[in-house]
Formats: sequence, C-alpha cells, structure tokens
Amino acid sequence: MSKKIHVTDCAPAPVGPYSQAVEVAGFVYCSGQIPLDAKTGEVFTGDIKEQTRRVMENVKAVLLCADLVFDDVIKTTIFLTDMKDFSQVNEIYAQYFKMSPPARSCVEVSALPKGVDVEIEVIAKRH
Repeated sequence: MSKKIHVTDCAPAPVGPYSQAVEVAGFVYCSGQIPLDAKTGEVFTGDIKEQTRRVMENVKAVLLCADLVFDDVIKTTIFLTDMKDFSQVNEIYAQYFKMSPPARSCVEVSALPKGVDVEIEVIAKRH
C-alpha cells in the first residue's frame, strides 16, 4: 500500500500527531477541521455559522492542496457539541455542496479539541 501525505499552510497545522490528509488508491481522507485560523492557529470565535464557515474554508484548503474540490467529496462527518446547532450548520454547509451532496453523518459529542463547537471531516475520491 502506497500512501501520500498532503500538507498545506493554507489550513491550520494539526493539533496532534496526524496528517491534514492522506491519499490511498485515489481516496483522500481529510482529517477533521475545526475553526482555527490557519496563520495564527488561534480558535476562530463567532457564532456557529461563522465557525462552520471557517471550518469549511479549512476543508477547502486541504482539498485544494490535493488538487480536489468539494464536488470530489463522497462522504462527510460533522461533529457538534450541541445538536441544536444542526440547522444553522446545515445552512452554511449547503453553500459548499450545491449539487449532488455527499453522504453524511452528523453526531453530537461531549467536547471537541480546543473547546470548539463544530468539526468536519471529509473523504474525497480522485476521478
């Protein structure tokens, strides 16, 4: 098995021992992104919509680093600390997946790294 690690300065550096994205057999597994500023590494503050937009922009940067776009995403997982934020997160999320959205799971968790409210991971497939 051959794997390629994708790294970009346009998305936040990992906050632990993991890669931003790993590619195997044309599948790109993107680690969960949280609302961090890519330049400073600081938590992006704001309401859940602003946090979600920052997360999606971080996901976009990781995808671009692998020469992929949102249309290449086949599966996402959203982690929320409060399921009451579901509709607001969906509102922003839908702006990035306008046509043929990927399969998706959304789960409520007790906590996320750095105390953020949302994390999103994606799996993309190279054509």
